[in-house]
Amino acid sequence: MTIFNFIKWSSFVALFSLFLLPLGLFAQSVERPNVIIINADDVGYGDLGAYGATLVKTPQIDRLAKEGRRFTDFHSASAVCSPSRYGLITGRYPSRRDFWNPIFHKTPLMVDPDRTTIADVMKRAGYRTGIVGKWHLGFGNETPIDWNKELRPGPLELGFDSYFGVPILNSHPPFVYVEDHRVVGLTPEDPMVYGKKAETRWFPEKMGLDVIGGGRAAHALYDDRMVGTVLKDRAVEFIKEHKDAPFFLYYATTNIHHPFTPAPRFIGTSKAGRYGDFIHELDWIVGEIVRTLEEEGLTENTMLIFTSDNGGMLNQGGQDAYSQGHHQNDGLLGFKFDAWEGGHRVPLIVRWPGQVPAGSVSNELLSNVDFLATMAALVGLPLQADEGPDSYNMLPAFTGTPKKPIRDQLVISPFKKNNLAIRKGKWMYISGQGGGGFSATKAGEHAFGGPAAFPFTGQRNSDIENGKIKEGAPKAQLYDLEADIKESVNLHDQNPRMAKKMKELLEKTLGSN
Repeated sequence: MTIFNFIKWSSFVALFSLFLLPLGLFAQSVERPNVIIINADDVGYGDLGAYGATLVKTPQIDRLAKEGRRFTDFHSASAVCSPSRYGLITGRYPSRRDFWNPIFHKTPLMVDPDRTTIADVMKRAGYRTGIVGKWHLGFGNETPIDWNKELRPGPLELGFDSYFGVPILNSHPPFVYVEDHRVVGLTPEDPMVYGKKAETRWFPEKMGLDVIGGGRAAHALYDDRMVGTVLKDRAVEFIKEHKDAPFFLYYATTNIHHPFTPAPRFIGTSKAGRYGDFIHELDWIVGEIVRTLEEEGLTENTMLIFTSDNGGMLNQGGQDAYSQGHHQNDGLLGFKFDAWEGGHRVPLIVRWPGQVPAGSVSNELLSNVDFLATMAALVGLPLQADEGPDSYNMLPAFTGTPKKPIRDQLVISPFKKNNLAIRKGKWMYISGQGGGGFSATKAGEHAFGGPAAFPFTGQRNSDIENGKIKEGAPKAQLYDLEADIKESVNLHDQNPRMAKKMKELLEKTLGSN
């Protein structure tokens, strides 16, 4: 290369770098930021002080909001835990995978190892990648899973360098920890056995205790009251181990999924019963992550994100909290599993000193399916059309105020396929009647929800009367969220043109990939 051509090329690179940086592509900067995504479990829109909660205290999470940006129109791609995590990891709507339900102990890996994940993106950019906490996306290629063998493929085949956590969830077996590819503490002479009762501490809301057991030494390591602490310790360990190079940590807590089992020192500390006590432990966990970043001198160069996998649930502990005046979804209609706002409108707080304006609030429409494209933009990695096909770059909304909306529509998956929903601007269209979530009819039941719960919650909707859908109610739903955030009046029949337009948009969107 001649001196003249070298100068031309150097000038081009400099100009190209200047062009990228305003777009939020910080790969050219001296230091690439570390990224931590804390994906809490079942934390609703009204579960935090920063979002209006008064019967629980969340000073550590509220601090993040004071030092960063709080989002008011952020949504999980699904109102259900496993499909929501699929969306976050892949940048793809779970409805494209025909993925609607939470998975359990027999289900293999739900993510195709050939599909680009958020961890793949960060690893390509030279980051150390790790996951700590609840996985809930399956292992291996066979049904049922053989828990006595290597659990492969799993997180490590999806771009993560390391994994430690709870393989399914804290309410369903197996109640063990998995590290990388193996159950921790499992011995050949005492294998895990299907159809045998699990050796575990028992709480009323645990389920399926007789579906898989054995592995007594592995099960003995799992103490419900200490799960939050164990996972927190491993997250802190990951941060300290990788403090000298850029790292990406996906930290999926088991708080505040039932059963509500905080460490003893948090019991009785809230005014919202066991539900609120579990939130208090979660707030402490977040505080420990923040403290670790400060002690290691990482605060300024770490993007710390807090969000939730779906809205708050009206389970037994949730019902107790609701009766005490704590409304986990801040009056939004519905709960976890529902296509109504309470099922999927969740907190999002982003702190990144010097880049994200402190104490700011954004009403930008965004989703957890957008994390993949956001991380790709952060590290300056171009994506192919089939990589994160439903993901949008959120960085402009993190660091500034976009002149036009980042995304003009968003598909939401509830528990029931017939209630698939789409949002466009102020309009929300739900393709079936009711919330499309849980529908047990009696207070005290774990799956209490839907129209039957309205007399208990005091919520109102024009399609529902005395805990039932009215005869002759519209077959689908349309809401103007700008005028009616609580979705009290279904406008489907009053505005048939818009209802038709939204239905066609939903069909077109899902037919595009």
